[in-house]
Amino acid sequence: MGEPDSPDALPPQTMLLEYQLESVLGAGGFGITYLALDTLLQKRVAIKEYLPGELALRALDGGVVPVNTDSEYNYKWGLTRFLDEARTLARFDHPNIVRVSRYFEANGSGYMVMNYEKGELLGESLRRAPQPDEAALKRILLPLLDGLQAVHREGFLHLDIKPNNILIREDGTPVLLDFGAARLAIGDAMQIGASVLTPGYSPPEQYSRNGRQGPWSDIYALAGVLYRAVTSEHPPDARSRLRKDSVEKKLGAARVRYSGPFIAAIEWGLALDTRRRPKNVDEWRSALVRDAQQKAGVAEATAENSPDAASRVSGRIKLFWAALGMLVFFVFVESTDMLRYHAAEEQADIQQQPMAGPPGPDTKSVADTRFQHADTDASGGLSREEVTARLPELAGKFDEIDTDRDGRITIQELQRYWDRNPVPQPAAQEPQRDR
Repeated sequence: MGEPDSPDALPPQTMLLEYQLESVLGAGGFGITYLALDTLLQKRVAIKEYLPGELALRALDGGVVPVNTDSEYNYKWGLTRFLDEARTLARFDHPNIVRVSRYFEANGSGYMVMNYEKGELLGESLRRAPQPDEAALKRILLPLLDGLQAVHREGFLHLDIKPNNILIREDGTPVLLDFGAARLAIGDAMQIGASVLTPGYSPPEQYSRNGRQGPWSDIYALAGVLYRAVTSEHPPDARSRLRKDSVEKKLGAARVRYSGPFIAAIEWGLALDTRRRPKNVDEWRSALVRDAQQKAGVAEATAENSPDAASRVSGRIKLFWAALGMLVFFVFVESTDMLRYHAAEEQADIQQQPMAGPPGPDTKSVADTRFQHADTDASGGLSREEVTARLPELAGKFDEIDTDRDGRITIQELQRYWDRNPVPQPAAQEPQRDR
């Protein structure tokens, strides 16, 4: 699909190495994507050109140049990151991630050559056929999660997932497009502008230079895509949600068409607080398919209650009782002398053993009690502030106990710490006297 309103785009028939440009597929704040013909292999490819509109412009000779000397450093730094991340993305060969086959420099800019995928953008599909059923959405979502997880394992984030960056191929399989490598790089080097963000799909941490971004950031965006699918509305902007949040209400209305666990998983993925969001793809995938797992369990139970299953169970029960009867008989025959021997041994042990003291405290129950006392917001994790206020003796040990470095202490982390160190006992409270 061409985009005539792209004044900075190179004209059709332009040659970039052996690639002949045909039309513009898309243009954004940080680059232009062309449809091109590989004249050697005689096949069509997509080529993304690094051209950040806030930093550079097209010169008369077709080259890309910084808008001024002040932006030159950021432009060149972003170009280096664009090429570095293109090199990394070229290593991925996943059926649900757009394939980067080559990258090169020309015209003072960088270019990324990708497979040209035929199909329909998810945004167009949702306008044509709104609110697809849950099974159809999962057929799109689960392969995308597999691809996204492969990217996260290599330490990369997409950071611009939205309906128009997901393509549904002609065979129905999804592919995630436009990883926006330069967009991530420039966001670190300059003030974040509106062109970096996609309202509704960008999580709140992307609005802040110091926002803690991670796999949970891409999960927020993908949950926003599902929100768009089940409500037929774009999700509200993260900043407006901080003032008034309508997400829960809108998703609640969608429960008439979609299962409760599925809607709950979408709401979880859209949590504004990163600590309350799934930390990784595995966590979120489990929540999304929970309803299917429950149904599978019901089906298995139903199969177990069928007449054939009942007959098999009856046969197994009879065999069990026969075997048990034989075992009891042999044990009885051998038991008399053994009982006399063990009785004598036990008497000797009783005479030699010292008196046992009272049982010690259950350290696990103490840890649970103290954890619940400190978890004032009932989030399932202790922040640094909660530890300082409620467990002051551990305030200086926060980083040591927080082994996964996620900024909070779980009950498992606290228990492991107290397994290695004595558990402080809560002070006994003096009984209240009647006044």
